[in-house]
Amino acid sequence: MDKAGTFEYEIRKDFRNNQIVREVDERRQRDLWMTLGVGVALVGVLLFSAWQHFELLRHGYRLEQMQRDRAAENDINRHLRLEMETLRAPQRIEKLAIERLGMVSPGAAEAVVLERVAPQAAPAKSVVASR
Repeated sequence: MDKAGTFEYEIRKDFRNNQIVREVDERRQRDLWMTLGVGVALVGVLLFSAWQHFELLRHGYRLEQMQRDRAAENDINRHLRLEMETLRAPQRIEKLAIERLGMVSPGAAEAVVLERVAPQAAPAKSVVASR
């Protein structure tokens, strides 16, 4: 501090202490390594937890996308089935046959009704080949 009329100074002595060998504190080194190990373990646990969290989010987004894709595919499938049933309709086929191919509808006397043959049950003691 500089007071009026006084002058203070400090002389620093330059000590060369490079010849002094510090003793390694084993306990401090052990504590340092233990703290470092605990820190690395905590960071590892934190990174693993974050990885799991983000993987769960990613799978959730992927699942939502797949559900949207499935719903879209179901809509397309429903539309195609409806179109297929529309194209298979006997009225439409009859109309096309009459208009495009020039066919005529048979009269009641010209039509032949075929009876469907129902398969009969096999006798009790018989061998039936099947595919």
